[in-house]
Amino acid sequence: MPQAGRKVDIVLRYPDKERLKMIHWKSISLLVPWPTVSLASAESATIRVRAYGEDNQPDTPWSDPVNVETGLLTKDDWSGALMIGADKETEKNLPHQPLLFRKEFSVAGVVEKARLYITAYGLYEASINGDSVGTAVLAPGWQSYSHRLVYDTYDVTDLLLTGENVFGIHVGEGWYAGRLGFGAGNRNLWGDTPGTMALLVINLTNGTQLVSTDETWQASTGAIITSELYNGEVYDSRLEQAGWSSPGFQASADAAKWIGAKELKSPFDQLAAPDGPPIRRIEEVKLQQVLTSPTGKTILDFGQNLVGWLRLRVAGPEGSNITLVHVEVLENGEVATRPLRNAKQTDRLTLSGKGVQTWEPTFTYHGFRYVMVDGWPTDDTPLDENSVTAIVVHSDMEETGSFECSDPLINKLHKNVQWSMKGNFMSVPTDCPQRDERLGWTGDSHAFSPTANFLYDTAGFWRGWLKDFQSEQVNGAPPLVIPSVPAAGPVAPTAIWGDAIVVNPWNTYLASGDVEALRAQYTGAKAWLDSGIPRSTDGLWNRATFQLGDWLDPLAPPDDAGRATTSSSYVADAYLVYVTRIVAQMASELGLEEDKSRYEEWAADLKVAFREAWMSSDGIVANETQTGLALPLYFDLFEDDDQASAAASRLQKIIVANDYLVGTGFAGTHLLGLALTKHNLTDTFYQMLLQTTVPSWLYQVKMGATTTWERWDSLLPDGSLNPGEMTSFNHYAVGSVANWIYQVVGGLAPVDPGWKTVKVNVIPGGNLTWAKASYLSPYGKISTQWEVHETGFHLLLEIPPNVHADVTLPGGGQTQRVGSGNHEFSDAEFRL
Repeated sequence: MPQAGRKVDIVLRYPDKERLKMIHWKSISLLVPWPTVSLASAESATIRVRAYGEDNQPDTPWSDPVNVETGLLTKDDWSGALMIGADKETEKNLPHQPLLFRKEFSVAGVVEKARLYITAYGLYEASINGDSVGTAVLAPGWQSYSHRLVYDTYDVTDLLLTGENVFGIHVGEGWYAGRLGFGAGNRNLWGDTPGTMALLVINLTNGTQLVSTDETWQASTGAIITSELYNGEVYDSRLEQAGWSSPGFQASADAAKWIGAKELKSPFDQLAAPDGPPIRRIEEVKLQQVLTSPTGKTILDFGQNLVGWLRLRVAGPEGSNITLVHVEVLENGEVATRPLRNAKQTDRLTLSGKGVQTWEPTFTYHGFRYVMVDGWPTDDTPLDENSVTAIVVHSDMEETGSFECSDPLINKLHKNVQWSMKGNFMSVPTDCPQRDERLGWTGDSHAFSPTANFLYDTAGFWRGWLKDFQSEQVNGAPPLVIPSVPAAGPVAPTAIWGDAIVVNPWNTYLASGDVEALRAQYTGAKAWLDSGIPRSTDGLWNRATFQLGDWLDPLAPPDDAGRATTSSSYVADAYLVYVTRIVAQMASELGLEEDKSRYEEWAADLKVAFREAWMSSDGIVANETQTGLALPLYFDLFEDDDQASAAASRLQKIIVANDYLVGTGFAGTHLLGLALTKHNLTDTFYQMLLQTTVPSWLYQVKMGATTTWERWDSLLPDGSLNPGEMTSFNHYAVGSVANWIYQVVGGLAPVDPGWKTVKVNVIPGGNLTWAKASYLSPYGKISTQWEVHETGFHLLLEIPPNVHADVTLPGGGQTQRVGSGNHEFSDAEFRL
């Protein structure tokens, strides 16, 4: 049904009254500005919406009401809450033992509403009267803490009691003070003392009561000896302080002593409400097999490479020590720990001997499919699916995209892409989830962001991370990893990785349509071009600048991933033209006409400079490789269509001569298929996609992969590990091919930001006889379902209200525009 506009009811709540406001809009249905008076700190409103139709068509029913509530907007709203630590000397160059903080308080009255605002220097788990607060884990996540520290808000009304109460906070070192970076890494990057800061606001029928962190709190330690991100957790159940966050607690004589709290430096200038969802337990994976290795070790196989930890239900004698070593793959039937480098990924649990224990680690996570178990008390507890479960955790984004087709190997590849995204979207977009790294490499996210934006609603996730991206810029140049850590080296301008400060905001804008987020991120993109890039006199990159280039080119040696077959300076210059054009587009969307003109002119000049530097007069490029040709083809760098057509033909010949195997690294892989399709060579890329020998996407699938790998051959054909130091089996970058799958096989791509207009252009090929794809856009579900058989090509299309689709049928037919609703298209003459 066409919609003429919308009606919105907003009920504003004030301490002494409620006020109803009704607003009408025409045409705008996405990210409408807040239409009434601004809410103050901790104020709430209830919103409901209905649409009214054109030409006397009926209105839709009112939506379910949604409650919104502001957080704490000023320092004064924290009402004197302090960041506190335990009043003791902190550990020096060692892991920090997690701390328990508790506060007893009395509630004298009936609780109407209670809110908890909380953050930590490190990670926290909060509880009230022994009950956990919320469902987040590893909270408040990882930020560039010098610039931004997230605080979380919880409704804790139902956890409070009339009378005596206890507020407990468990704090671990996390990213804030834990070891980060490869090799020996570095500890205490943002501070050497874990702590917490919280404010509990209790609205009673007879007033308001506040409970905040201050020096009156008590601190101690419990059963967790250490809990490190890389190395895992050591837990001694005999040291538990049972009931420590409940009323009536009395510490036993042999328990750790309770001491006072001390004030730490407060983070008021950095405090920020979260932009994206927290990390949560998302799903569980059952144990598939219990294996015995050639050397007699017991190994659990969960059948899926995942990120999270184990939950144990186990009983055994007091003092029994269970050791859990987590790995992604086996080699010669034994756990392969070499890819972990200096990360142990080992949890150790000492049993209390007091019956069945249910245990999970608290302040660590692992990337694994296999777990080697030692010390399991088999006489008391069978080691099976009832006693061991894998818990999958990641940032709790809404799933928006789906894809399925007639080829089971492609379907498996797609599932692997999704699993690698889940495992690496952990508050920040990490490169890998298992070894001594797990950093927010910007180049990886650059390549993968269109795929991520289709699979999940990533708008809030990116918005938070991109704030840190911009905050970390130094003279316009961002670090290679966000948040920045010393292990990645000093801030140094680098193409593709630095270019992510342009491309990621733009890709997010195309998916979400959030122009205010784009406006906030434009400053960083502009600074990158204006002052961050070292340039030669022609405006291109200064060739003395270090570049990572076409990282992990398949022909690069295992021990030198940057030694690609395409010049890194060539790659950098091609991307420079591309991102300059994007900044011009950003300026256009933001109505900045002077900036738009300046960057358009700059991009045109850079295109000429690129041709002069890297092309002959007849369009032969300096590096006639898959990447060397794909980039100028996709970025429109050739002088005319004839040169581009000739280059596309040469690229096709290179691919055929390479037996349709991949010849690209980070710079070229995510654009190769799009470049070929742009130049009517989709069939060539279909043949590449369907290859099953190395290097190819389906080689990994044929080798039993359940996630996408860092290297095309992380596992060699004989089953042995790649000898390179970097051998992750959970890296999302090569999964960027899914963007081509969605656009070409699924036939879906945004034309306008937020998917206001959709391009529907299914191009069947390869051995595929049917496919279906769907995307939950900001306006609603968009889906295609097609098949090819003896009666030709048939397409079913679903378009939500207020969206148009430009539909092109296979074989170069006319494009037609359709509106919302369900549509059917057929071409009886089409054959594969």
